[in-house]
Amino acid sequence: MSKSYLQAAIEIAQEAGKILMEEFSRPLDIRYKGDEVDLVTQADQRSEHAIVARLNQYFPGHAIAAEEGTGQETASEFRWHVDPLDGTTNFAHGYPCFCVSIALAQRDTLLAAVVFNPFYNELYAAARGEGATFNGKKIAVSKVATLSTSLLCTGFPVRNRKFSPNLQYYGEFTQRSHGVRRDGSAALDLAGVASGRFDGFWEFGLNKWDTAAGVLLIQEAGGKVTDFQGNPYQLGGPVILATNGLIHEEMRSAALEIYRRAPAPGSQSLGN
Repeated sequence: MSKSYLQAAIEIAQEAGKILMEEFSRPLDIRYKGDEVDLVTQADQRSEHAIVARLNQYFPGHAIAAEEGTGQETASEFRWHVDPLDGTTNFAHGYPCFCVSIALAQRDTLLAAVVFNPFYNELYAAARGEGATFNGKKIAVSKVATLSTSLLCTGFPVRNRKFSPNLQYYGEFTQRSHGVRRDGSAALDLAGVASGRFDGFWEFGLNKWDTAAGVLLIQEAGGKVTDFQGNPYQLGGPVILATNGLIHEEMRSAALEIYRRAPAPGSQSLGN
């Protein structure tokens, strides 16, 4: 069944991607959520409406958790996690690092995942037990074996940035690695780890729809995803650490060392 779910997710993500590209070429219609840095565009809303409508058509009764709030709660054990436009700030500034992210979970088990960047026509996909692909070709995590030779990625929240613990980690990991990239799309960052573009990723306070697809991509590509304590990552948990597996313990140990030495104001528990 997971393959049919995946085929549907791919079709729906590509349909939503077309909407994003239509909007990308138009003057922006921007509104704000809550505070003046957390923006939402017409593209987010059009994309989400299309995704939710198609999921309801194909899988009536499934629960849908979608970022802009048009999903639905049901009694189903199946739940779709939908980010209709991950990288909204990039999108609004004309920076082509954004994507559609769609994943399906059965209770706590991820079954299918798609991350699609329509600007570059880059499609990452995975089904549980069937591996992960990039534009139809099998992918695997990198073989970089040490933190010092790794390329990492991370992100920062749009809200309450001064309370985020991540600036301390960003500085430390920048010095301990080849470098840290901050591209503004957690879903694409995770997909990058799955495909070997990056060797590791960490971030705080992400939502389930930010990480669901990327987590399955990494697992199916041979990588590892936990919290900083080494426990299996739970969607929506306070911190995520995703790597190629080879640098995982080194990176996790460094993160705990940073936390013990200088926990940032407002930092959350590093476990589940």
